[in-house]
Amino acid sequence: MPVSVPLRLSPKVLLIDPVRMLPSLLLPLVGVLFVGGFSPRSYIWAALGVVGTVVFAVIRWATFTYELVGDRLETKRALISRSVRTIPLERIRGVDVSTPPMHRLLGLAVLKIDTGASGRNEEAGLDGVTLTEAERLKTVLLRRTAPAQPAPAGPVVPAHAVAGRTEREIVRVPKRWLLYGPLSGAYLLTPFAFAGGAIGLAFQWGDDLGVGRDVAWHAGEWLWERPYLLLAVAVLLVLLMPVLGGVMYAVFNWDFVLKRRDGYLVAERGLVNRRSVSLESERVRGYEIVDGLAERWAGVVRAWAIVTGLGDSRTRGQLLPDVPRPVAYAVTGEAVGPYDAALRAHPPVARNRRLFRAIFPWAVLALLSAVAAAATGITLGWIVAVVALLLAGAGIPLGLDRYASLGHGYDGARLSVRSGSLRRSQAVIERRAVVGWRLRQTWFQRRAGVLTLIAGVGAGTGGYEAIDVSEAQGVAFPAEVTPEWLTPFLGGAEHS
Repeated sequence: MPVSVPLRLSPKVLLIDPVRMLPSLLLPLVGVLFVGGFSPRSYIWAALGVVGTVVFAVIRWATFTYELVGDRLETKRALISRSVRTIPLERIRGVDVSTPPMHRLLGLAVLKIDTGASGRNEEAGLDGVTLTEAERLKTVLLRRTAPAQPAPAGPVVPAHAVAGRTEREIVRVPKRWLLYGPLSGAYLLTPFAFAGGAIGLAFQWGDDLGVGRDVAWHAGEWLWERPYLLLAVAVLLVLLMPVLGGVMYAVFNWDFVLKRRDGYLVAERGLVNRRSVSLESERVRGYEIVDGLAERWAGVVRAWAIVTGLGDSRTRGQLLPDVPRPVAYAVTGEAVGPYDAALRAHPPVARNRRLFRAIFPWAVLALLSAVAAAATGITLGWIVAVVALLLAGAGIPLGLDRYASLGHGYDGARLSVRSGSLRRSQAVIERRAVVGWRLRQTWFQRRAGVLTLIAGVGAGTGGYEAIDVSEAQGVAFPAEVTPEWLTPFLGGAEHS
């Protein structure tokens, strides 16, 4: 029986670690140079800081090893004290391989192992293995087989060329569909994030770069006295929202590919940082299809997998970015399983509740503002009243859309619940994933004769709600999906 040998990360990672530490060292190094007046002594201290960083990176590399021992993965770090982390292969839920820019230049990858433990994203990570070693480890860890010998150095072997590996592409998102990205709204605040980050850096490094807080304060006062410039900046940022948002969306979702490989769903995406995420098909319990108002008008949706024991499911569980709705239904049906039943409408009182919530608060605000304006003669009150009335009017179609989005159903194999308007979400869950039911009813729901039915699921968010169903539906739906849970009680009632 071959003896397992502890392995180290690639020595090339020593070229990356100091660069990654540079942002945290930049401020102290600049401070040393300024305090020392850019004298020879200050340069010596700055050089010692850089050398210390390199030495620290070498020590971290030399004291870290990993090893596949039988049915477990062990990572060890030994310097002053010895730390050993052991992960049984049977607990591994997924393996994530990514290649950030510097790693890609050096032929390295970051391998993250998700066990779904303690709510953390991953329980172990190997930052700086070769691409060949990352592929080998990924295959071994996902297949739960005995570890093989380290792969020889050389060009990366294509995934489809690995012996015994079966791979089939489910969908490859065309580049033109990246134009749907700004519709999701997730990246639209990118210009404001950049502006806020620039202001934060200016305040953080201003003193060291000779730009004190007083200068920044006077600049702010100067802009405040010229509101037209502030308005122009705000308009510019708003106009840049779809542009920069679309660029960031394309960077993260570039060349999105979903494929099936050896019993796993594998999603690959990214331009700057290419990322590959593997989800074990046996642990996928359903999927969630999400769209917003703009996406709905354009006929596009996004999709995530509902997986047992998956950390960071909102990122790692992504099955599709924005794609046309028919494509999303076809892909999720093939990758996970189709849902073949119409959603059932909720009672009319649910519509009334949605209209009330969407209209009443703005109507009250309009009334109070009008009364205050009439009593004080302040024009601002009338402006607020008019705006509130407009928002109350907009609440009518919003409330109707929220009601139209409500629904639940069961096709004999999978159940589905849907709700929301500004962000509408439809979850499709396998019947076997349901571990319990919970009925929740507020005081207002009791008055209206409706309730919220929650299907407990050992995956995803842990529970999916059918909101404002009738009391009859709240009893009949669990009995339809899991009749065996109610049979003993019904049988007892018939014999009593």
